[in-house]
Amino acid sequence: MLTGFLNGQSQVYSGADPFEVSDYVNQHVGNHGLQLSGHGQTHASLSHRKAGSLDLCRLSYGAQARVVSPGLPDIYHLQFILRGHCRYEQYRESLSLSAGHILLMNPEEPIDLTYSADCEKFIVKIPAPLFDEACIEHRWFKPNECIKFNQVPYKFEELESLLYLLNLLCQEAESTTATPQMLQHYNRVVTSKLMTMLEHNVSLETPTLQSVSFERLVQYIEDNIKSDITAEHLAKHSHLSLRSLYLLFEKNAKTTPKNFIRQKKLEHIYSTLMNPASQIANVTAVALDYGFTHLGRFSELYKARFGCLPSVTLRSRSDLRS
Repeated sequence: MLTGFLNGQSQVYSGADPFEVSDYVNQHVGNHGLQLSGHGQTHASLSHRKAGSLDLCRLSYGAQARVVSPGLPDIYHLQFILRGHCRYEQYRESLSLSAGHILLMNPEEPIDLTYSADCEKFIVKIPAPLFDEACIEHRWFKPNECIKFNQVPYKFEELESLLYLLNLLCQEAESTTATPQMLQHYNRVVTSKLMTMLEHNVSLETPTLQSVSFERLVQYIEDNIKSDITAEHLAKHSHLSLRSLYLLFEKNAKTTPKNFIRQKKLEHIYSTLMNPASQIANVTAVALDYGFTHLGRFSELYKARFGCLPSVTLRSRSDLRS
C-alpha cells in the first residue's frame, strides 16, 4: 500500500543535495530550516504533486536531518513515517515516531523534527480553511479558536481507510483524466475523514431529524410556552449536547436558551394582556399561568422588555374598551 504514495512520474529530485530538496520544500510545502549531521550527502529524493488545494509530498533527505520551524500559519501537516524513524520535540516533550506512524501537526505550533538517515516520509499539506469548510458542511460546532488536533501518534492499521483514500487521491492526482473539480471533491472527503477519525477540539454532534433547524426548536417552545421548559429539556428533545444547544442559540438568537424562553413567555403575556377578547382575572393569574412565581421579579422583567409595568398594559386595554 505504501508504494502507492506517488510514483515515479511525480519525482522531482533523486540523488540530490538535501539543501536543494529543502529549498523546494520551502517553496511548496512549508517554510523551515534544515540542519544535517554529515554534509556533502547527495542522497536526497523528493516527489511532489498538487491535488486540488492539497500538496502531496514524499521525501527523504538521505542523512540524519533536523527540521525546525517557528510554526506554519494556516497550514496543517499530516506526516506518515514510511521508513526509519523520527523524533518530534514539542514543549519540552519528546515524541518518538517509527515507521508505520502518523501525526497531524497544527498551524502556528513550533516544529522540531529529527529524522534518521534512512527516514522517508509522506506529507499532506492541508490549508486550514478546508477544515473550516468541513465544519460548515457537516454542521459541526467549531470552537472560536483554531481547530487543534491532539498530538497523538496513530498507527497505520488504526487509519487503514484513510491510507486507502490517500493512495486513491495520489493516483487521481497523477492521472491525466482528473479534473480540478474532482480533486476538490477528494479534498473535502480527506478533510472530513480526518475530522471523524482523529482527536481534536471540535464537537461532531449534530442535530437529528427531530431538530434539523433552529426554527423547529422555536416552534417547539411556542407550542409548549406555558410549560417549564429548561435548557436540559430542550437538549434532550433535540438530541444535542448542552454545549451544542447553547452554541445554536448564540448563533441564531444571540442569547441563551433560558433568556430566549423567558422573552417568549413575556411576549405571550403582553399579547394576552393587550387582547380585549382574553378572559383574565388579573396580572398575577396571567404571570402564574406562564410560570412566573416571583411576581416582583416578573414585573421588573416585563418593564425592562416593554417599558411599563404589566398592570399599566392591562389598564390601557381597559381604557381602549371604554
